[in-house]
Amino acid sequence: MAAVTKPKRAGNLGATQQKLRSRSTDPMLAYDRLPPELRAWMAGAALPWSPKSCLGIWRRALREGASLEQALQRLDRAEQSALRRERPPARVA
Repeated sequence: MAAVTKPKRAGNLGATQQKLRSRSTDPMLAYDRLPPELRAWMAGAALPWSPKSCLGIWRRALREGASLEQALQRLDRAEQSALRRERPPARVA
């Protein structure tokens, strides 16, 4: 009988190569507290962003005088940068 191996990632985390991190706070509660525009951006994101990291980018942009649209564009650029760092998934033979 062959051994059954568990997948590396369980749940709805996508096929990302990013490291899993443990959280000391409730990520859903943090998500619920985000501004609506930021929650909408996260809902359409290609990667599984944490509310904390998105909020940091968002607040920094606004603190530097960016508009809401510019803050969203900064999040888009951060995501594109993260996607470029992603390794392509291993091919299954």
